[in-house]
Amino acid sequence: MASPSRSTGAPFGRMLTAMVTPFTADGAVDYDRAQSLAAYLVDVQRNDGLIVSGTTGESPTTSDAEKERLLKAVVEAVGDRATVVAGAGTNDTHHSVELARSAERAGAHGLLVVTPYYNKPPQEGLYQHFTAVADATGLPVMLYDIPGRSGVPIATTTLIRLAQHERIVAVKDAKGDLFAGSQVMLATDLVFYSGDDALNLAWLAYGGAGFVSVVGHVVGAELARMIADHGAGRADEARATHQQLIPVIDGIMNRAGGAIMVKAALKLVGQPVGGHRLPLVAADEAQIAELRACLVAGGVKLTDV
Repeated sequence: MASPSRSTGAPFGRMLTAMVTPFTADGAVDYDRAQSLAAYLVDVQRNDGLIVSGTTGESPTTSDAEKERLLKAVVEAVGDRATVVAGAGTNDTHHSVELARSAERAGAHGLLVVTPYYNKPPQEGLYQHFTAVADATGLPVMLYDIPGRSGVPIATTTLIRLAQHERIVAVKDAKGDLFAGSQVMLATDLVFYSGDDALNLAWLAYGGAGFVSVVGHVVGAELARMIADHGAGRADEARATHQQLIPVIDGIMNRAGGAIMVKAALKLVGQPVGGHRLPLVAADEAQIAELRACLVAGGVKLTDV
């Protein structure tokens, strides 16, 4: 697949899932299972892009070497028919630059770079951090604005400055400020992706290009249909899909956290991917029972009943 660019209108595709990282029973990364999961997400769940080693991929607990090997495996499996974007953001600019260069070597089509977390840099620090990472490779960059985890938002003025960089082309928004996002879209060519499944339809209405989803692991095809319906002016159909998926989003995102619940959901639909690395733990029986009910209410066909 050719590297994405700003000119396409959806530089990383439209329906992307932030892919979990499968683990074996002894806690090792399961690269074979990652390849089969990537194929399932693209071929069955209609994703035209995948995020590898994002937060849902438990990136804080995988090594740099594991990240590179995992990325190579996913690119080998689906890189000819989907955009593969590598998570390369940390709270250390030098480390983020190293991850970005590693991702480029491994064949990534783009980078997802999260706001530095915990150290809460000022806006000038954010600007210099993102610019340094974008300067490090020839890959296009999607910024990830998620102040609930990072502790600091990317200000509208900072996004407008960053948009001047030729390789900073998009924003994954989990800030939820739709009006601020529309201001940035009006002032720049930055493309916005919904980074919060609860706001997917809202972001389409505000001019977003698509989704970086967690629930796309199990309802990606429905989300792809929502995007298509909205783009074709079928607002009622898009809204009906949104309403259908409310229980699914609630069950996965509002219980024990997306990375935990989506692995439980994948097992329920016949796509087991193993457990977690601490500090994450598996969903308990009560949580799984609630999740099962939510998936059924949302029309998801379960194989583990």
